[in-house]
Amino acid sequence: MIFKFVDSSTADGHNPYRIMRDGYEWEVLDPHDAWSYIGYWGDHQVAYLLKLLEVSAHYHPGTLAGLLTRRVFTYANVPYRIRPYSALLEDPRNTIDFDAALDRQIQQRVATMGADGKALPGADGAPYRANLTEKLLVLVLARLFNFIPEAGLWMNTQRPEWNDANNALVGPGVSMVTLCYLRRFLAFCRAIFSGAGTPAIEVSSEVAETFRRVAEALERHASLLGGRISDRDRKVVLDSLGNTGSDYRAKVYAHGFSGRQTPLGVVELLAFFDVAVNYMDHSIRANRREDGLYHSYNLMKVDGDRIVIRRLYEMLEGQVAALSSGALLARDSVALLDALRLSRLYRADQNSYVLYPDRKLPGFLEKNNIPAAAIAQSKTLAAMIERGDRRIVVQDLNGVAHFNAAFRNAVLLKKALLELGLPDEENARILALYEEVFDHQSFTGRSGTFYKYEGLGCIYWHMVSKLLLAVQEVLNHAMGAGEDVAVIGRIISHYHEIREGIGVHKSPELYGAIPTDPYSHTPGFAGVQQPGMTGQVKEDLISRLGELGVAVENGRLGFRRYLVSRGEFLQKAQWFHFYDLDGQQRSLDLDPGTLAFTTCQVPVVAHQSGPQRIEITRADGSRYSVEALNLDAETSAAVFERTGAVRRLDVFFDFEGGG
Repeated sequence: MIFKFVDSSTADGHNPYRIMRDGYEWEVLDPHDAWSYIGYWGDHQVAYLLKLLEVSAHYHPGTLAGLLTRRVFTYANVPYRIRPYSALLEDPRNTIDFDAALDRQIQQRVATMGADGKALPGADGAPYRANLTEKLLVLVLARLFNFIPEAGLWMNTQRPEWNDANNALVGPGVSMVTLCYLRRFLAFCRAIFSGAGTPAIEVSSEVAETFRRVAEALERHASLLGGRISDRDRKVVLDSLGNTGSDYRAKVYAHGFSGRQTPLGVVELLAFFDVAVNYMDHSIRANRREDGLYHSYNLMKVDGDRIVIRRLYEMLEGQVAALSSGALLARDSVALLDALRLSRLYRADQNSYVLYPDRKLPGFLEKNNIPAAAIAQSKTLAAMIERGDRRIVVQDLNGVAHFNAAFRNAVLLKKALLELGLPDEENARILALYEEVFDHQSFTGRSGTFYKYEGLGCIYWHMVSKLLLAVQEVLNHAMGAGEDVAVIGRIISHYHEIREGIGVHKSPELYGAIPTDPYSHTPGFAGVQQPGMTGQVKEDLISRLGELGVAVENGRLGFRRYLVSRGEFLQKAQWFHFYDLDGQQRSLDLDPGTLAFTTCQVPVVAHQSGPQRIEITRADGSRYSVEALNLDAETSAAVFERTGAVRRLDVFFDFEGGG
């Protein structure tokens, strides 16, 4: 799966639409189809690839380090071209061009060589190969090209973030959500490269040059991290990063990779990750709200040599991201969870959390009303109303002025103003008034207009499960760090409260329909909606393993009892049915005070009683014990690889003994 993700990333650091049997697929621009659309998502390669990398590091330590120098990965050759940085500033909503000629060329290559024809070719025409170091750096650099200090990662690739309920934020939107995951990504990369076992690693010269320019820019402006960053300094930083990205893209788009390799010292890589994490941490701190929550998305506006930021309302997604980032201390996480429970995001009737707070939207007749004082300040608009000129504004019978209904957006209004030949200052004044009346910049999409489908007042169950998993990760880290018992207790308490709010623990009367089925969302006025295999399922499965005590660290399978509930142990004898490694159905007769599940198809029987230990049953029926709740690496590998050498594990938690 890691190879799938890494191979599907592009030379400009993004990913195709989807992967099909015949390789990658992208959306093609059709001038005859009004719904035709192109663009990149900005977060998939960060959030989901990171999870897979972390799992690999836990189960197979050292494997990723071995890939850092091996040139075995390819680039997806998607016929999109991100415009130069200057064009992004000018119109951040239209930033990508579809290269129809390249699209035809790729299809011709596919006809000749199959799915490999969709990979970026090298000088010899074969798919260009890169090592894991280069692929990870390209993903990181592509996000940093769009980094706006104290605001987040600029969403200018014409596609929404993971939660596309905010799809209208593309352009002026800046994501703290992906910044939080990028922070975790950077910290993970630092850990992997610290064990690289080599003083330097070669990458494509184009990537090495760009890496060093970005690293130098971050170091040059690092003194800004000592306090608040001004609007001017914010643009200075973005200019240096954005222009670097623009130059890199122009070179790769025009010529591909030259094939020349340049060594990067591991020491300079580690220094880069350190300074980049410092920037991420600074922005996360700057986005802590007065109520203890964290901003999820912000709005940016280029104003001459400044970048001005506006904050949006609270969103659950930002709290999950902050908890997942690794930037918060355990006590900070508790403070965030306490604030979340007291916030407008908590929905008491479902004992759960909405994506965004419910609010009353202005009605149609309340929107397009221009204040009389604003009309008086504009000689142009006042004169047009006086002579009955309705091209820009219209006055109704009550004397209230409205913008002409033909203007769906500011682009159409600007075109009409240019036809009038007004001074630039007057055009700017009227356009600013238009934005003041409609506040289009703050329009987020269905999250700000719908009352279903991840809309206002809706619980989006996938996000609640992401919250649950994030809290479990915080708890695991706090336990490993030996945090204060009171802090640990508060985290566990929050975990159980969130868990009890998820549907599987509710009655149909409260939850709606069938609680054991996954559903998309619960609007404020009805039960759950849209059953289906949603993304929620994977977070719930991962969380469930933690609740059963399963923990994998440094290639060793272990068991932790702090989330294991005594209420789940059987009150009376019961049969446990499962399929073994040979695909045969088996049964175990369980005693009272036990529970059973499988991990890698090996049955695990957990016992409340002690003393604390693990009993291992081999394939030949022999048994032996380890006087701890961790297996050695060899036995763990036998379980992970399903060799059949281990047939059963009996885990004794010893609740009574306090072990």
